[in-house]
Amino acid sequence: MSQTSRDLARGTCKPCAAGTPPLAQADIDRLLAQLQHWRVEDGALRRDFRFPDHYATLAFVNALAWISHRQDHHPDLAVGYNTCRVTYSTHSIGGLSDNDFICAAKIDALFEL
Repeated sequence: MSQTSRDLARGTCKPCAAGTPPLAQADIDRLLAQLQHWRVEDGALRRDFRFPDHYATLAFVNALAWISHRQDHHPDLAVGYNTCRVTYSTHSIGGLSDNDFICAAKIDALFEL
């Protein structure tokens, strides 16, 4: 049974033990296919979001902060007037993990609201 973006969004991030390898390219490709508008760039998972104004952008950033705090998995953010670039990478393993894709799916579900 194939996993969907909704299945990913229901997941919970788990700490990566020391020595955990980053995801293999085949796993990255499989998980990336379940997300829309995300791309892998420079070894990280990235998506750019656009909003009608600064207030909406900051509301999104605050909601994203709540999710990342609850999952204990934090993205890098580049916030502008009406844009937010979200970049996930699991720094402790030096690459992408399931956690990055779980959080991306949660952010997608938030953006759809």
